Amino acid sequence: MTDALATSGLVVVDKPAGMTSHDVVGRLRRFFHTKKVGHAGTLDPMATGVLVLGLERGTKFLAHMVASTKAYDATIRLGQATSTDDAEGETISSADPSALSDAAITDGVAALTGDIMQKPAAVSAIKIDGKRAYERVRAGEDVEIPARPVTISRFDILEIRRGSFVDVDVHVECSSGTYIRSLARDLGEALGVGGHLTALRRTEVGPFTLADARTLEELEESPTLSLSLDEALARSYPVLDVTEEEAAALAMGKWLEPRGLKGVHAAVDPSGRSVALIKEKGKRLATVFVARPSTL
Repeated sequence: MTDALATSGLVVVDKPAGMTSHDVVGRLRRFFHTKKVGHAGTLDPMATGVLVLGLERGTKFLAHMVASTKAYDATIRLGQATSTDDAEGETISSADPSALSDAAITDGVAALTGDIMQKPAAVSAIKIDGKRAYERVRAGEDVEIPARPVTISRFDILEIRRGSFVDVDVHVECSSGTYIRSLARDLGEALGVGGHLTALRRTEVGPFTLADARTLEELEESPTLSLSLDEALARSYPVLDVTEEEAAALAMGKWLEPRGLKGVHAAVDPSGRSVALIKEKGKRLATVFVARPSTL
């Protein structure tokens, strides 16, 4: 294995509050002494939890990483709406939520579970005509982002706490592209009192969980990969065992005979090395991403 492949893979960070995802990238560049660091699935500064980053050739794998589902623990505050749908924005409306029953909150959550149309927050990172929505908002523009389909597979109420506001602790499992602060906003609107997010912790991104994650302090003390590129591919996709000869062909970007596979697989050679991601296209078993190109 070349040096580039020996240091290629994924680092799963337990992001602290108050940092942007790009801030974490900067820290890892310093810890690992490389500029080739990228991240998948941005987390807002107020959010904590699982942030998956790629190093060296792992950065190229991020675009192919299976992260169709994500999971979060969050707190929704009912009785107050903000300009950003989270605690970092300005209050735009307040209402007394004391009359809300537990049953009404439960019904509101149920209505936002399953396949729904969700309108992302105006301050999201979604690009509109090549410019991120939050940049347009900061420039004083009125931003209208159309609703889009998302899937909320679980939206569980963990606890309802009552005081000046009603704080609802929830666990959410959802499709990639779902905005939890939009769920908070929509729940508050549906209940007629407004709502926003006060805490957010991501617990899962695809097959990667908090059990894989390390703090920045731990990584600074011991800058090592969470998963090698071999482990990352095999964790993310079904494995197809290939021969040495087939592995060599895939490393050169060549295609193999089809085998009746459905979806993307990780091709693994007899020594356990992940050579490439492959997918059947017509009468070819072709490479989607070559982890170990013959040129390295």
